[in-house]
Amino acid sequence: MVRRFGLVLPVIGLLCVMPGSIASAQRPAGDAATFAAYVSTGYRVASKKEASALSVMPYVQMGWNAVNVEYRPSGVALAPAAVEDARCALRWVVQNAKMYGVDTNRIVVTGQSAGSHLALMAGLVPESAGFDRNCPGAEPLKVAAIVSWYGVFDYTTLVDDPARDYAVTWIGGQPNRKDVASRVSPMTYVRAGLPPVIAIHGDADPIVPYEQEVREIDALKKAGGIAELVTIPGGKHGNFERDQVLRAWTAIDAFLAKNVVNKTPVNTSAAR
Repeated sequence: MVRRFGLVLPVIGLLCVMPGSIASAQRPAGDAATFAAYVSTGYRVASKKEASALSVMPYVQMGWNAVNVEYRPSGVALAPAAVEDARCALRWVVQNAKMYGVDTNRIVVTGQSAGSHLALMAGLVPESAGFDRNCPGAEPLKVAAIVSWYGVFDYTTLVDDPARDYAVTWIGGQPNRKDVASRVSPMTYVRAGLPPVIAIHGDADPIVPYEQEVREIDALKKAGGIAELVTIPGGKHGNFERDQVLRAWTAIDAFLAKNVVNKTPVNTSAAR
């Protein structure tokens, strides 16, 4: 099988494939999905910063290279600062692709909760949206797929809801909060030609409504995109049971294999 050298941004995760002969290396031994489920539910790290290592380990086992990205949280900077950081991280990967042997046609972004939202923003927004002011460049920013774990799709429905303190804290204090909420909502940028998206969400999530992910997948499909929703019955905001995590990782592994690793290139010779 093809080894997927990638970048995962789990707060955001970037997964990238290496080109050339290295890309033909064998995938690590063992069942990657089972390993991912075991790591996700069998280990706990006390420090939040170091805990992010557990998020990238499943992708490493699947054969991807991983890059963990930090961003400015709401206590440091209001929206859209975190989105700008996500886009700059993607820019950094593209600009340094040659140094690290990255295939820029096979970059996957992923994240959980807030990181999921930022992964969607990094992969869906066009450069014309204006989030790249802190890291301009001539290189096109594109991703091959997005893996979304219980993330926000539409902030406009949350920014005035006191029960969604994360939205109010990040956006709500600004006088033009409705405009900002729309600008940082992945929903705003749904259109044809977007990368494939797979989403995992518990249908009893008390933090980010399950309906957000349902709307996301429906909207992407209506726009002609490839989109898949993995529902975790009774699942809350993460911390799923091991069998549920196993089902999610099995779906992710298959999704990336089909839509990124083994995707057949489009033949454009007929159009010339």
